[in-house]
Formats: sequence, C-alpha cells, structure tokens
Amino acid sequence: MKFIKYILAIIIIICIKSCAKVSTPMGGEKDEDPPILISMKPSNESINIKPTTIELEFNEYIKLENANKQIIVTPRINKDEMVATAIKNKVNIKLNQELEDSTTYVFNFQKSIQDITEGNPAENLKLVFSTGNEIDSLKFTGRVSYVFPQKDKFIKDVLIGLYEKNDTTDVLLAPPYYIAAADTAGRFEITNIKAGEYRAYAWHDSNNTLKAEDKSEAYAFFGDTITINDDINDVQFLLSKADLSDLRINRASTTGENYDVVLSKDPVSIQVDHKDFGNELFYRKNEKNLRFYHTSLRNDSIQIALNLRDSVGFKVDTLIYLKFEESDRRKEALETTTNTGTSFLKKIQAEFSFNKPIKEIKYDSLFVKYDSASIIPIEPKWVYLPDSSLFTKIKIDIPIPDSISNSTFQIFAADSTFFDIENMFNEKKIEANYKKLNPETLVTELLVTIDSEKRPLILELLDKSGKIYKTVYLTETNKHSFLNLEPATYQLRVIVDENKNRKWDPSNMRENRQAEQVWYYTNPDDPKSYDIPLKAGWTNEITVIPRTKRPVISEPIITDDENESATEIDVKEPVEEEETSM
Repeated sequence: MKFIKYILAIIIIICIKSCAKVSTPMGGEKDEDPPILISMKPSNESINIKPTTIELEFNEYIKLENANKQIIVTPRINKDEMVATAIKNKVNIKLNQELEDSTTYVFNFQKSIQDITEGNPAENLKLVFSTGNEIDSLKFTGRVSYVFPQKDKFIKDVLIGLYEKNDTTDVLLAPPYYIAAADTAGRFEITNIKAGEYRAYAWHDSNNTLKAEDKSEAYAFFGDTITINDDINDVQFLLSKADLSDLRINRASTTGENYDVVLSKDPVSIQVDHKDFGNELFYRKNEKNLRFYHTSLRNDSIQIALNLRDSVGFKVDTLIYLKFEESDRRKEALETTTNTGTSFLKKIQAEFSFNKPIKEIKYDSLFVKYDSASIIPIEPKWVYLPDSSLFTKIKIDIPIPDSISNSTFQIFAADSTFFDIENMFNEKKIEANYKKLNPETLVTELLVTIDSEKRPLILELLDKSGKIYKTVYLTETNKHSFLNLEPATYQLRVIVDENKNRKWDPSNMRENRQAEQVWYYTNPDDPKSYDIPLKAGWTNEITVIPRTKRPVISEPIITDDENESATEIDVKEPVEEEETSM
C-alpha cells in the first residue's frame, strides 16, 4: 500500500512540473507573421540627440540572429564595442562609444530580429536619427554583379561602401564610412548621406570583416571621386578578383641537382635571359615554384636575368645566381597528361603536358592506331611547342585522310617514347583517344555580331560547364562565323583587350586601372540566361550587347595597328602561340 502511494506521489509531481513548463503550443497553423514593432527609443528621425542605448519593443517574443553581421550602421561605428541583446519582446543595444557631431546615423537591422517560434524576420526595420539639427537625405543606389557570372545565381554577402575623399584607408584596409548590403538580386541603397565627396567600392565580404581581402574576395571600385550633392542612382559595380600583394622571390635554393625559385604568387609571364637557355638550361613552372635544370653544369653557378610579371601587372626584374650541384637524390619520375576524349573534323589536335621539360621523342614508337592492324606514323613536322621557352607542353596536329572512314582514333606512345632533360622516360605506355566528327551531324553556322566599335576583341565560345571550346581574336571586325560546331548548348563572352596581350587583365586599384571589360551574350527573351542551344543543321545569328556602368569611367580608345582580322585558335587560352618544331 505504501509502495502504491509512493508511485502516485511521483506521478503527481511530474504532472505539476509538466503543467508549469512553458513550451510552444502544438498544432494549429504555422506562424508566418513577422514581429511588429511597437515602440522605438529614440524615435525614428529624431534630431539633436546622442543616445547611449537603443531600445526596440515588439508584439511578441523575439531573438537576435547574427546581430554583429546583420545590423549595418552608417556612418561607421566600432561594432566591436556595440552590445546587442534580446530579452522577451525587447532588443537593447548599448553603443558604448561617442557619436560624431552633426551626423545622421542609420541602423539597418535587415533580418537580425526574428520571432522566437518560426524565425520570421521583422521587415524593413530601420532607425534614423541625427546628432545635429537636420536629417541628411541623399541616396546612392544601384546594382552589383560579377564580371564572370557565379554558379550561384543569387548575390550573397556583398557590401557597398563610401569612403570620405580625405580618408587615407580604402576597401582593402578598413571598413567604409557609409555601408549597405546588396540584396539577392544585387540591388543596393545607401541612404541618409551627407553631401560631400566620396570614393565608392563594392566587395564580397565572405568573412564578415567589412573590408575586402584581395587574395580571396572579388571587389570593384570607381577610380574617380564621386561628388554627392544630389541622389545618385543606377550605379553598376562589376566584381572581380585582383591580388594586389607584392610579387617577390620568397626563396631560392638548390634541390637535388636542380635549382628552385619560390615566388610569392603565380606569375603570368616569365622571361629567362642566358646563352644556355633552351639548349642546356630549362625550367618548369608549378604554380609559384620555378625549377631550373641544367643538363651539363655541376658544382658551379651561372647568372641569369629573370623577368616576371603577375596578373595585375607587377614586375620583378632581377639577376639571380643558379647553382647546380652533384646529388644522390632520386630524380623525379616523368609524368604525362593528354587531352584525350576531344573530337576533331579534319585533323587531330593533340596536347601532351609533362611535369618536366622534355628533350627527345622516339618517333618509331609514336603513332596513331585506327583499327587492329592500321597505323599512321607521327611525323616530327607535326609536333611543336606552343611556347618556345617552355618545354613541358607539346602539340601534335595530325591530318587524317578522308579516305579513312573510321570514327575513332588513338595516339599510342610506347614506354620510353618521351625523354626529359634528366634522361628519365615514360615508364608506361600512353593512350589518348580522339573521335572524328560527321559533318552531317554538325551545326551549320553560328554568326556572332558584337555591338561595339572597340578593338581588339577576344571572342570565346564556352561549353555548358564554362570551359573554353574555341577562341577568336578580332582586330578589324566585330563579326565572326563559327562553322561546324558540335550540337550542344554553348555560352559566348567577349573580352575587350585594351592592352593587346590577348588575355583578360584584372583591375589594379593601386594604379587606378579598371579590369578589362567582359560581355556575355544573354538571351533577349530571358536576360538571366546565357545559354545558346544549337542543333545539327542550324544556322544561328546572335548579337552581343555590351554592359555599361555608371557613373561613367573614361576608358581608353582602342586603336588597331594589326593586319590580321580574325584568327581562330583551338586552344584553352586566348593567346597567340609561337610554334617551335621538335
């Protein structure tokens, strides 16, 4: 009997505790209503005040979500000193700092304040007040997009900022004076700006530092100071990455029998000046590492002139001593990659890349197989270096007679076909496959017109994955006809090659130089689509409309002093390549 009473007592205690516990009601319709603001201290658009705290009261219990990132304050304050808390239905913000005189402050809460049950954010919540006797009312609005479209179609974590003209910092050094966040469509609005002169920037702030990291984050800037005396609207920022860190030699030392030069960043141009270069002296590039080889020199050094340039135009011109020593260190094995799997119409265009410079090819073990018993010997005249100074890549153009009806071909290289400058050779056979196209299954023509007088232009046809399929360099015309394309969905972009180096160049904020312009073809019926679907037998005509940006930045006039009007290059880089036979 006592045991039963004891059990009943425990059940009664549990029931009492369960009844007293506060929980979200079960059942019923989902709460989709955002919290509604009941009161705000100070009140919106107050003047002549310097509050130390800000208090907001809502009609329901709320929570703060990532307040330090979501709450944007302009002009700039020290957000590390600001403390925001949510208790029941109130938000309390302690500023913990002195505000500037005669200044209009804007607190944009974005989605930081949400109801506690479903996380519905308070909508369009903003507080404006002035420490002076008037509210500044000027606006700076526009849109942000990327030079090269991102995989994610929605804009995320992009900020826009204004720095006062005399501010010695910029977007790479410190947060701006005025700041706003772009929405998912890229639209932005900075409000309540004081009349004056400013420098404008936009950037992708993935790490929430309120400034850009030039090595990892895309950004944009206007080179000219912007005078804001009236509202400025429809500004367009085009974001791209530009690494402004210094180009320098971090380390130079012997490695086995070779000599390594380790750089601070990946160079785009390398020039080596020495009488042995290309004969006994060679190099290979592996991102930031240059490894030099000498086929005969040991236990001695030579002096070379080394000229380097990075993507933003920074240069290193220096003399460097290379020392080559005897070593028992095991030599690196020769490795090979090919462009196997590509298609062709008249001739196979093969690419072979090596991890070290090669010096010799055994042509008796290099040929094309197209059935079990038939081969085409590869002739030395078909083999060349696309870059005469770099012996780590060769191209082989192999004409295929029309009399051969096969559709599949294989380049075969037996072991010991390729020898590098350290006398290492490929230890395994190499097989690269290529498919011959049927002209009857191809797209008849894609006629492209670029609505611009600028020259020269790099015209790139991309496959659906963004890989370059064909490249054309236009110097005297704004039109080109692509013939005999494989049926597929393509994209098309145009680069304005202002410095005529046949590649796209990023911006250089230190030199006040904008990135070279890039235009994509967009579907007139769907401006968000870059796709160009092409089917066999089709003839298509498309026009590329350049994108503009405002305020207008003066751009150099492009003049054409070249004779060539159009050269089609089936390569991955928009670079005219020098051919050197091997």
